[in-house]
Amino acid sequence: MIPNKDTNTVYLSKLLLSDKRFEANCGALTKILNKHAIPYEFLDATKDIWCRDYMPIQIDVNKLVQFRFEPSYLKDYQELQSDPKVVCAANNIHPQFSTINLDGGNVVQWRDKAIISDRIFDENPEYTNKSKLISDLVKLLDVEVIIVPQIKSDMTGHVDGMLRFVDGNTVLGNDRAMENKYWRQGINKVLKEKNIDYIDIPFLDHKIKNNSIHSIGCYVNYLEVG
Repeated sequence: MIPNKDTNTVYLSKLLLSDKRFEANCGALTKILNKHAIPYEFLDATKDIWCRDYMPIQIDVNKLVQFRFEPSYLKDYQELQSDPKVVCAANNIHPQFSTINLDGGNVVQWRDKAIISDRIFDENPEYTNKSKLISDLVKLLDVEVIIVPQIKSDMTGHVDGMLRFVDGNTVLGNDRAMENKYWRQGINKVLKEKNIDYIDIPFLDHKIKNNSIHSIGCYVNYLEVG
């Protein structure tokens, strides 16, 4: 797979341009990208701004894999559920399509491995054999697939807000001492089995009254390009 640090273009939902709610954020973001001469493009036919989740995952320079995007947390919000086939067609993108239900935000990758949270099993109940699901993912991604526990309080179950690769043997992640015991024990077990080092960084779970689903805070979730 291609690590994020080896990518060179940022893709954004065109809703950032057309929806007044995002005007200030879009301006601030594109200003930063322009300052650092990072190319960016806007995607047509999207229904929400979080395009990492419903767009293809890059395997190689000319190879993309598009997973099914039917997350359980959007079950009651169909108006926010982009159709990957429609979006890809509208933007002249030609990936390999898979019937596996997997958000892009639940995949963090290095050249020879990818980490996915165990939410993958919840989202694909038709796979009664977990090993078969992992095997199919290995074939599609062409790397070792490492499963880590999801954070149960996170409605998305995504791994990209928990940890990221620094190199092939090291991940940067939320401070384990600040996490729940079940997750700390689970992630430590995987790290030991896979001989992966873990750099702990403090995080802030920002609280907003009457809004439990916001994503404001300081934690491992960021955009990385080469």
